[in-house]
Amino acid sequence: MEITAAMVRELREKTGLPMMECKKALEEAEGDMTRAIELLRKKGMSQLTKRAGRDTGEGRVACHLDSATGRAALVEVLCETEPVAGTADFIKLTTAAAQVAVQLPTPTPEAILDQPVPGDGGRKVGDLLHDVVNRIRENIKIGRVGMVAGHVGYYLHHDSKKGVLVEFSAECPEQLKRDVCMHVVSMRPLYARREEVDPALVESERRIASEQAVGKPANIIDKIVAGKINRWYSEIVLLEQPFVKDDKKSVGQVLKEAAPNLTVNRFVRFEIGEA
Repeated sequence: MEITAAMVRELREKTGLPMMECKKALEEAEGDMTRAIELLRKKGMSQLTKRAGRDTGEGRVACHLDSATGRAALVEVLCETEPVAGTADFIKLTTAAAQVAVQLPTPTPEAILDQPVPGDGGRKVGDLLHDVVNRIRENIKIGRVGMVAGHVGYYLHHDSKKGVLVEFSAECPEQLKRDVCMHVVSMRPLYARREEVDPALVESERRIASEQAVGKPANIIDKIVAGKINRWYSEIVLLEQPFVKDDKKSVGQVLKEAAPNLTVNRFVRFEIGEA
């Protein structure tokens, strides 16, 4: 069967792949468009395997909030180079991953890949990822996935390289929600509250503080150690960090001023490229 330019063009429009690859697939499929698409998809799987070991230090963070369920998901999708993260194909993949994640009770990269892409005729997210890899020719994968529910605040940085979800204990003013989320992006807390910190880590810091206080009067060593521990907490614990918009108050104090019982239950923070 003769492979016409119109057939090649149609296959290219459907797959986004180079003209010569489309022509070769049509020739192998003897002009059968469906079979040619399947052949290209199988070749795309080999591209995925070939590139699986490459470093993925770039990417995007996507967020999706489901107002019906009160859940919000944050998903990190990784690639090799920065320009790829800004392509329409990559943005479509990250958006779909976040939309799917919010519908899952316990979202994981594997579970997301097995779900259908919203509004895409039943094609799975995994199929979409394979197609994107086949077109872009980079290692692309879903990285971390997080979810919170209830009274949710969220923030995506303008470059989509940083994203935050914050679960508040009660209703929170919208501007304060956004301010706290931006604080988390900027100040990089490791924990929401001090009770979450590993006791072994606390004990290690206490031992270091005690060693630094050697030689001080015995009656003030405990105060010195307590002061050092509290300062350490104020560096790593969200509720105890000085609030970025008013560093005379902690984040916890600002929330209590807005509502007596208002606090942060937990948060999720992703940044592309962080260790």
